[in-house]
Amino acid sequence: MAQFLLAFVAFIALHSIPAVPKIRGTLIGWMGHGSYIAAYSVVSTAALAWLILSALSLDYVEIWQPASWQAWPTFVLSPIGLFLVLAGLFSRNPFSISFRKGGEPDAIVSITRHPVLWGFLCWSVGHIPPNGDLRSLLLFGGFALFSAGGLFMLEKRARRALGPAWPLASSRTSVIPFAAAINCKVRITIDMPMAAAMLCTVASLVWLLGGGHAALVGAAPLLFLGV
Repeated sequence: MAQFLLAFVAFIALHSIPAVPKIRGTLIGWMGHGSYIAAYSVVSTAALAWLILSALSLDYVEIWQPASWQAWPTFVLSPIGLFLVLAGLFSRNPFSISFRKGGEPDAIVSITRHPVLWGFLCWSVGHIPPNGDLRSLLLFGGFALFSAGGLFMLEKRARRALGPAWPLASSRTSVIPFAAAINCKVRITIDMPMAAAMLCTVASLVWLLGGGHAALVGAAPLLFLGV
């Protein structure tokens, strides 16, 4: 448990401390934006792998018994989450997490200005029902709480960064997915980053369902559906 808690603290620190504008600006100024993104991606992936492996090393303590319906939230929410994460990273987005900066926001921002966090939230919540043990609840529940808390943090940071431009810029998007479109403030379109995210999501799902998920974490998702 100590290693798991240490890994979670490291994961949270890695995603919180660099978000501070002065620290992020200093790192980018020292490394350059491209090198910073590449290094941050590698370290983030390593931290996530450490966290998952430390969770898997914990003893299995059942909280609720498995049932066939519990797989459906995962099959519905995980593809949505993966798409939102990829589309968010591929797209220009002045409000939130993205590999690309500068220029007008891309189409995913018309759905929500924080797609990466919403994607991570969907993915983590979707994995809770079929994993009714303590270590999974701590892992995925912790991810969900971290993602939800990150929405407030990034919203505050974006408001401060955009300054006087905030009222006009924020009126064309929303925190809650599709809220701006429902209120007729923006029209949903599909651009190249979104199309690329869709293709990558489909390819990833084929690989995961074809044995990739079992190879990574030792669980075959289709078995939960009796397939």
